[in-house]
Amino acid sequence: MATQKFMGKNTLVKRLTAQVGSTNMAVGLLKKRGDLKADGKTLTAAGKKRDNMTAKERAIDRADKASSRKAKDFAYNPKTNRATLK
Repeated sequence: MATQKFMGKNTLVKRLTAQVGSTNMAVGLLKKRGDLKADGKTLTAAGKKRDNMTAKERAIDRADKASSRKAKDFAYNPKTNRATLK
C-alpha cells in the first residue's frame, strides 16, 4: 500500500495524496476541512496540528471525537488506518 510510507509526522498532504490518488483532490479536501488556506500551500493552525500527528494519532483522534470514549480505549490497525475499541 502506497500510504504505508507516509505514516509519520509532517506527511498529511503526501499521505492524503497517496490515499486519494490526486494532489489536486487532496488539496481540495484539506481546504474544505480547513487544514489548508485558500492558496492550497499553507497549513492553517488546525492543519499544522494534524500534520504534527502520526497516522496512528490522527486515527485515534478521529475515533475519540466520534465517540464518548477516551483515546486510550482505542487500538490502531495500520493496515486499515482505523482505530477500534480495545
